[in-house]
Amino acid sequence: MAKELKKVNVVTVGVGFTGGIALAECAKAGLSVVGLERGDRRGVEDFQDIHDEWRYAVNYGLMQDLSKETITFRNTEEMRALPMRKLGSFLLGDGLGGAGVHWNGMNFRFSPYDFQIKTMTDERYGKNKLGKEYILQDYPLTYDEMEPYYTAFEMALGVAGEPGYFGGKRSKPYAMPPLVKTPVLSKFETAAKQTGCHPYMIPAAIASEPYTTPDGVTHNPCMYCGFCERFGCEYDAKAEPNNTFIPVAEKTGNCEIRCNANVVEILKKGNKVTGVRYIDTLTLEEFIQPADVVVLSSYVMNNAKLLMVSKIGKQYDPKTGQGTLGRGYCYQITPGATLFFEEPMNLFAGAGALGMCYDDFNADNFDHSDLKFIHGGVISLTQTGKRPIESNATPPGTRAWGSEFKKAAAYNFNRSLGIGAQGASIAYKANYLSLDKTYKDAYGLPLLRMTYNFTDQDRALFDYITKKIEEVAKAMNPKAMVSKPSPKDYNIVPYQTTHNTGGTITGKSPEDSVVNSYLQHWDAENLFVVGAGNFPHNGGCNPTGTVGALGYRCAEGILKYSKKGGSLV
Repeated sequence: MAKELKKVNVVTVGVGFTGGIALAECAKAGLSVVGLERGDRRGVEDFQDIHDEWRYAVNYGLMQDLSKETITFRNTEEMRALPMRKLGSFLLGDGLGGAGVHWNGMNFRFSPYDFQIKTMTDERYGKNKLGKEYILQDYPLTYDEMEPYYTAFEMALGVAGEPGYFGGKRSKPYAMPPLVKTPVLSKFETAAKQTGCHPYMIPAAIASEPYTTPDGVTHNPCMYCGFCERFGCEYDAKAEPNNTFIPVAEKTGNCEIRCNANVVEILKKGNKVTGVRYIDTLTLEEFIQPADVVVLSSYVMNNAKLLMVSKIGKQYDPKTGQGTLGRGYCYQITPGATLFFEEPMNLFAGAGALGMCYDDFNADNFDHSDLKFIHGGVISLTQTGKRPIESNATPPGTRAWGSEFKKAAAYNFNRSLGIGAQGASIAYKANYLSLDKTYKDAYGLPLLRMTYNFTDQDRALFDYITKKIEEVAKAMNPKAMVSKPSPKDYNIVPYQTTHNTGGTITGKSPEDSVVNSYLQHWDAENLFVVGAGNFPHNGGCNPTGTVGALGYRCAEGILKYSKKGGSLV
């Protein structure tokens, strides 16, 4: 028998960036809030001895325990979906702060084109440029309407950066100047300009100088230790939920965070939810947390799964196109090239978002009239810090074992680098999320099933961007270069990006989306669902900036709802 607890104004399921924003904004407004996090409590004090590549980068010490919950995967409905037993293609965070702890800190904004992709594509290229199997859909908000939320998120994190040539208008400059421009980045910048492109420093949620947020949280300048991705930051330089929104929420006295609390059901009555049921993962006790408002703010997969197991919303059916829950799952493509030089480059020093990039082949910044794809991707060179276990690039023709390999690996460790891109992903009728009919998690719930494969759009974009990467690579004059081959089918390994999107998309009506522009569920007025799952497609850059902006939009909606109730649109 589940124990029922005292009712609160707001409960969040997951305490990462979006959950942290909701908790902080609502707690500051005087609402009583509870954040439920299924992982352990952790903070800067836990990251003092975290420079352990084997434990954290290779064996994923901060990631989800797949022995308790995972997903099943298949490329098509004809295949049997099987459980993912090792984290590969993407790395789901675990513990307080979620994936916001082990991220690299790249904090881009999506372009105006992203928010009106269908309207702008149809106007410029005619309807159905890609074909009817692709699902093009505008956001319910324009870039200009989203801009204040982007700004709020950037100021709350403390973003170091400079405007890009193709960026949308800004109401404020970045909080800090960019991170240091190293010799390697200058070399890339020169090469990019030689090819006619417009490079700029990657916007980084990593302090380039001492910074105090509008809420009074201080960050120290980066030490360029090279341990950002898959690691927590012990210097308080990289912005994470644990050193931004969570302390702000708890300082109010209106917020309680409960860790080791795994939510297994959203409770619903009529057109409202009444709270959530969760299990204490240490004692296995069950609790019911009643709330006036429930916020699903966990990762893409878990948000969709909880709605499905709670039977809230209509499951998407790819055969009929009916239903919205699970529709629009997208990923990214990751073309790239490895370059080898004679001179050493000191690449062991760096930061997760230390890099140079350009948008000349992102969004609709170039003519797609004669191309078999739309959108594009940000091309970049990053200096994230080379770590010895996973950095063994060798030139073409080198043996993969023995003394020759060892000599080449040691020599090229500090003389090789990568240029890469994140290519946009367009929603496709056959790519979706659903519940698995065979496999269950440790708590008896069905696993989430992913049906996903690359499309002709993905492959055409991959080949095009690869050629553009090769152009800038050759301008850097390497002694050798190896381009990443174009993938035929998506595979759950190796690692690509933790930039999963869709499944709980935002839109203008219940017929085309799961939530409205305030991320309020169409079928339950006091249920909000926020995160990258809201994206109708995936952009050509990192999604976190847009996730944070949606987090602020959602928090605004919760506060409006707490005052007047009802549908907000």
